[in-house]
Amino acid sequence: MSRSRWMCLLALVLQAWVLSPLDASAQGWPSGPIRIVVPFTPGGSVDAIPRLLQPGLQERLGVPVIVENRPGASGAIGTAAVAKAVPNGNTWLSIADTLAVSGALYQDQAFDVEKDLEPVLRIGTSPYVLAVNVSRPHRDLADVIAAARSGAGGVSYASFGSGSGGHLAMLQLGRSAGTSLLHVPYRGGGPAVADAIAGHVDMVIGSAALIAPLLRGGKLRGIAQFGPARLAALPDLPTVGEAGFKDAESVVWWGIFTTAGTPKPVIERFRAELVAGLSDERVARQLSETMQIRLTLDGPESLRPFLSEEIRRWGRVIRDHAVKPD
Repeated sequence: MSRSRWMCLLALVLQAWVLSPLDASAQGWPSGPIRIVVPFTPGGSVDAIPRLLQPGLQERLGVPVIVENRPGASGAIGTAAVAKAVPNGNTWLSIADTLAVSGALYQDQAFDVEKDLEPVLRIGTSPYVLAVNVSRPHRDLADVIAAARSGAGGVSYASFGSGSGGHLAMLQLGRSAGTSLLHVPYRGGGPAVADAIAGHVDMVIGSAALIAPLLRGGKLRGIAQFGPARLAALPDLPTVGEAGFKDAESVVWWGIFTTAGTPKPVIERFRAELVAGLSDERVARQLSETMQIRLTLDGPESLRPFLSEEIRRWGRVIRDHAVKPD
């Protein structure tokens, strides 16, 4: 046998030896029930998405798919359970944009987001929306900023808590505009919206799914949306970028992660099954029309740098403003 042919044969043997454990794990997966951990209570969007996908995943994978709610510590308890799980492809995490700020808010958390979790799929995004009580005179972002600068009592806004995406976006907006807005944190969308409608606070910032129906119903008046482009459901509402504050852009995003060290072929198989489920017409319509999510379906190669940038960006805002969790 010539030297060149011998070297080719050796390379093929080595390649088979290196890849065979991964291939074997992928071929034998799934061998039992799959858990999708939701680190929040039932009812929110992070919980709704895997429950929409559950029937189709079970049918295609041929094993039970269990959606398990493990709330606590603003999502840290359930996320830690996935970060510390055996990396065999049986445990997955459904999460949203809170993942990018948890390390800066909770510096003693028991896991490192970038080291202990493996990105699988960014499902989609939706802009934060700022709305005002209809009795207030503010018609656009320029009015809000002028009122905040006037010093005549300031302008208050409700968010879903200190360190939430809406809160951080408003901090960034205030810094860019050279003013400050009075933050009133709430523990959920319902109470925050109720107090904005009642006039106890001037404004509320929340997801498009929560705010858009209230704008259409005339219960609140839209001021701005924080996405990079106007949402199809809110074509007449300007973006913060159009108002000159592009660096305040902020979106809610949803993603699937798993334990670091999970074999890549297993991750790719599950990602493909998730995409198939999200491409189902009924599921896609529910997400886009009801939840106002723009599907992106970005894989690990896009989700990993996106997450790193989100961690860097919002971590700086948290540190600069000394934000503490509720």
